[in-house]
Amino acid sequence: MEADSGTDPNYGVQMVASTPADSPGKRPRLGFLVPLLVFMALVVILGIGLTLDPRKVPSPLIGKPVPEFSLPPVKGRTLGLASADLKGEVSLVNVFASWCVPCRQEHPLFVELKAKGVVPIHGINYKDQPDAAARWLDELGDPYTRTGADLDGRVSIDWGVYGVPETFLVDREGRIAYKHIGPLTPQIMSEKLMPLIERLRR
Repeated sequence: MEADSGTDPNYGVQMVASTPADSPGKRPRLGFLVPLLVFMALVVILGIGLTLDPRKVPSPLIGKPVPEFSLPPVKGRTLGLASADLKGEVSLVNVFASWCVPCRQEHPLFVELKAKGVVPIHGINYKDQPDAAARWLDELGDPYTRTGADLDGRVSIDWGVYGVPETFLVDREGRIAYKHIGPLTPQIMSEKLMPLIERLRR
């Protein structure tokens, strides 16, 4: 027997099936997936960042003038260091600290460079105790023409320093031409820095 459309109030009501988008059970799943995908993307980005070696990441300051700064001298020294002092000649700027073990490893090289008059070397003493810095230079030798005391580390941050030691090559116009992260070695000096120094002096 056929249904009587005039008497059955539900006749024809179920003709259109509900779609998945209309199902209330699906919406919480979509709301959960979005933050999950964002979280997974962040994990991937952070994971890639952790695999990068900061020594191989080029400094954004290469080719740009040194940051404007002025530092008082390290205790026991008479000459501090300022951006104006880094114009007129090719020079090295070494960021160091007495508590830094790799700084002690590279220090004899700077003493040798000064003795031979290879290139002027200036120092930025990073977050050091004044007495400790003075004692360190007195005992190991002072290869620096000028040495600025960066007690709070702000100037070093402006230079883009990741951690000590770091060494910068500055041209005669006061622009940063090269940055080396980690202790400087005779090999790096002879193979990378000396050719650059000679080229910048022409």
